[in-house]
Amino acid sequence: MKDKLNLLRDLQGEAFAGGGEKRIAKQHEKGKLTARERVHFLLDEGSFEEIGMFVTHRTTDFGMDRQKIYGDGVITGFGSIDGRLVYVFAQDFTVFGGSLSETHAEKICKIMDMAVKTGAPLIGLNDSGGARIQEGVSSLGGYADIFYRNVRASGVIPQISAIMGPCAGGAVYSPAMTDFILMVEDTSYMFVTGPNVVKTVTNEEVSSEALGGAMAHASKSGVTHLTAPNDIECLAAIRRLLSFMPQNCEEKPASLPYTVGEELRPHLAALIPENPNQPYDMREVITGIMDDQSFMEIHPYYADNIVVGFARLGGKSVGIVANQPMSLAGVLDVNSSKKAARFVRFCDSFNIPLLVLVDVPGFLPGTDQEWNAIITNGAKLLYAFSEATVPRITLITRKAYGGAYDVMNSKHIGADLNYAWPSAEIAVMGAKGAIEIIFKKEIDEAVDRDAKIREKEAEYNATFANPYKAANRGFIDEVIDPKDTRRKLIKGFQMLEHKVDRLPQKKHGNIPL
Repeated sequence: MKDKLNLLRDLQGEAFAGGGEKRIAKQHEKGKLTARERVHFLLDEGSFEEIGMFVTHRTTDFGMDRQKIYGDGVITGFGSIDGRLVYVFAQDFTVFGGSLSETHAEKICKIMDMAVKTGAPLIGLNDSGGARIQEGVSSLGGYADIFYRNVRASGVIPQISAIMGPCAGGAVYSPAMTDFILMVEDTSYMFVTGPNVVKTVTNEEVSSEALGGAMAHASKSGVTHLTAPNDIECLAAIRRLLSFMPQNCEEKPASLPYTVGEELRPHLAALIPENPNQPYDMREVITGIMDDQSFMEIHPYYADNIVVGFARLGGKSVGIVANQPMSLAGVLDVNSSKKAARFVRFCDSFNIPLLVLVDVPGFLPGTDQEWNAIITNGAKLLYAFSEATVPRITLITRKAYGGAYDVMNSKHIGADLNYAWPSAEIAVMGAKGAIEIIFKKEIDEAVDRDAKIREKEAEYNATFANPYKAANRGFIDEVIDPKDTRRKLIKGFQMLEHKVDRLPQKKHGNIPL
């Protein structure tokens, strides 16, 4: 037995060595951790249990039979984060450039299947040169096996992808079908076709960073939800992100201990400017309502006219969707609608209650928006809210105009509680546009046109620039003092904690993609 144990330790040593000291040194020179180091910093100390350590590829072509390394370029297994079971795979760039082979894919598929069976989150740490060319269609089939499982697991368990190196070609589609993508600045990139192919086909010259780097995808495409300056902070962000989520679709997010105390927040009333056209930062409203230091924004660099993210309210996890008056006056456009719809659907999938903060003057007009399908994309957000069965509370802080009032989780599309501050204005449109339609003849015939416009604007505002018409109809459940907001929301979500709402029997809806 002693000899056999020594053999085991020798083989384990080979597996731990990955691609060897030189390749590990190169990885460190680039500012990147190795796959094993990443797993170590991601999971609770000593919790990782590896699966498939001794797997090797089966290829004999192109001399590959003489190049076999234990693990075959990916480390797979399970462990815990804050004591909760998670599954993880980490591609090892020091072994064949982290390229995906048939057996590499089989290892990933095995833990994906286990994650679904046991109802635990799946985390993928991607750092790969793509499909292993020497294996041809076998490696392509491996990608498809992973894609299929991503879809089957969607909405069943949380899936998180960290891009910590190259991710190109077919490899990008697995992360794209997971719930959240994180990228490391300066050392990671994603694209379907790289700079060389782009130059050949379109004659454009572009660097890997500009084409598919972290900030390109965080601000331009919206592909990535969060960025981090280095591997360590990326892994810490994953740990924090998971803290807001349940293990699977059958559970609710974990609550933190919380003692209800003095919940009044007098400063909230001062956040809304007297001038209705003056902007303010909706993030200040969010942080003023939520538990201290609990807000984690998602997609902070993309479509910044809407803010989405997770926070805790009375120790409980909530998802927040909020118009941002600081950007484009908080209007809904193509990108903000997509961003918010995706977030709403995630929260609904995993039983995370939704808080919607509304200050929206409408949808953004213009040929660019119409030709880029603002109709279809705006409908995505409308569909997402209408479909959601989790507890939903809306607070209108200021403007709620036109169709955007309907879309932003109004009572009419199934919101459970709808509050408004006294500063709320709920109408078909703003006073200026409305009076030009309602009082057009009077204004045109007036001796002093400007005076007549001011008179009619004041008349319109007295009638509609308040929340009371909507409250009279029951569309607003209560007009509240801003200082009471936090207390009202905590009580509201407590009341809704055991809400049961089921969609009609169907295979699935046909969301306007």
